Amino acid sequence: MAKALLLLCLSLLSLSSLSTSNAAARKTVGFYELKKGDFSLKVTNWGATVVSVILPDSKGKLSDIVLGYDGLRQYIANPPNFGAVVGRVANRISGGRFVLNGKVYRLYKNDGNNTLHGGHRGFAHVIWTVKEKVDGEYPYITLYYASFDGEQGFPGAVDVYVTYKISGPYQLSVIMSAKALNKATPVNLAQHTYWNLGGHTSGTILSNTVQIYASKITPVDTHLIPTGEFAPVYGTPYDFLKPTTVGSRIKQLAGGYDINYVLDLPLGNDGMRKVAVVENSVSGRKLELWANQPGVQFYTANTLNETNGKDGHAYGSYAGLCLETQGFPDAVNHPNFPSQIVNPGQEYKHNMLFKFSF
Repeated sequence: MAKALLLLCLSLLSLSSLSTSNAAARKTVGFYELKKGDFSLKVTNWGATVVSVILPDSKGKLSDIVLGYDGLRQYIANPPNFGAVVGRVANRISGGRFVLNGKVYRLYKNDGNNTLHGGHRGFAHVIWTVKEKVDGEYPYITLYYASFDGEQGFPGAVDVYVTYKISGPYQLSVIMSAKALNKATPVNLAQHTYWNLGGHTSGTILSNTVQIYASKITPVDTHLIPTGEFAPVYGTPYDFLKPTTVGSRIKQLAGGYDINYVLDLPLGNDGMRKVAVVENSVSGRKLELWANQPGVQFYTANTLNETNGKDGHAYGSYAGLCLETQGFPDAVNHPNFPSQIVNPGQEYKHNMLFKFSF
């Protein structure tokens, strides 16, 4: 089924949109723009993916500040998951298995012996339905995906929604939710945009200043699976409690940053906490991230290797950075981590707010 869909998609790339049909429904893949003044966002319902974010710099010059591709063909494959919503469970699950209510569930392994971002056909690699698109003062688009019982090995059917909204001047909100319909199941969605505040063609993010409001990380083994421990960041290359340039200590790590931070600040009255701040001194752009999740994966695009991207530009290592708010990786196998289990009738909610300035 997945292979057939991929072949069909590739055969219609010359069209402005892509259609596929089955007995139940007809779906179309397209690109959709939200715009407020000189601030704009484009998404595609393939993978609920953010394709571009365009805003001015301190001199008024407009630039696209997210990494991505020019056309649908590359987004269908999209090995780095540029801009996509990943799930049903983001990040890694050790051994591609977990036990829930006394039953062992075995998942599709797509990262060596482990499952990464929901498997080879996770939420980043399916067609979402456009449920609603509203223009106006605060434009938004809502996308929907029906994940079936047993998809990639996960139990139970789940209804999943993602809304992208320009919620204020140079503010982007991302609202992700999921409802378990008939079985208990883990859910942990993450938004996987690669940011470069200098513009996606501007080079590396090593000179960017980052502050992450977290005093601990969940350390990992050589396969990037959490050990179940919590480690303080003080005196280590992972310490971003004060604004620090990305490149100042990155050479002390094998490859770069790819780790989950345990967020410190309590949730406010609005249910959100401040997560991180990123600044680019050349463009003057600043990103401030708020969310309601307990962790954030900080990733510095370590494995990009002259990846062909937008505008004919090739992305190398450290061409962007990801701040993926999330539940802790491999939580289904670590009882001491916050639970990601959603029971039938319950709803998972994951809210993010990106505040940009320049």
